[in-house]
Amino acid sequence: MKLKNETRKDEIIKTAAKLFKEKGYSAVTMRDLATEMGMKAASLYNHINSKQQILKEIIISLAEEFTTGLQEIQKSNKSNIEKLRDIVKLHVNITSHNTYGMASLNNDWMHLEEKLEYYLQLRSNYEDEFRNIIQQGIKKEEIINENIEVMLFSILSTLRSLYLWIPKKEDLNTEELSQQLSEVLINGINKKID
Repeated sequence: MKLKNETRKDEIIKTAAKLFKEKGYSAVTMRDLATEMGMKAASLYNHINSKQQILKEIIISLAEEFTTGLQEIQKSNKSNIEKLRDIVKLHVNITSHNTYGMASLNNDWMHLEEKLEYYLQLRSNYEDEFRNIIQQGIKKEEIINENIEVMLFSILSTLRSLYLWIPKKEDLNTEELSQQLSEVLINGINKKID
């Protein structure tokens, strides 16, 4: 189903993301993509310069979307536990709309060429901001005083792998999934009041 304002380039990028997930970035050729799109390989180049450009568009747009989302969460006056819940919701929402793109983000980022350093910087900053929310939560006694890296890894690795098991979009209640994930991931670190 083609969205109203979706361009041919957008269609190509979506199709490429699906192929990258199924076969892996390295195994997909521009010819494979053209075949999947039902067009000649030469016609692809009217819309896109290279497979590298497609990968860059998929990964950088998602990384920037996560960065922007986290910056908004950081600006709020909510408790750190609420900020963590909002991060879970951010991941569920972005992933549920981009399962194929998320596969590229997680599995193919190392194939980025000139944008690799930029991507790694975005990822590092994201992890630092996430870590900072956990640290602030410990400081304010909202979160148990345990190993921050273990908490960060536990939550983030689950959120990063959502694309592997998230149900079909039609069946997905993102609100419910966000709530259930928060229950499991965050209430487990929520400080118990005696």
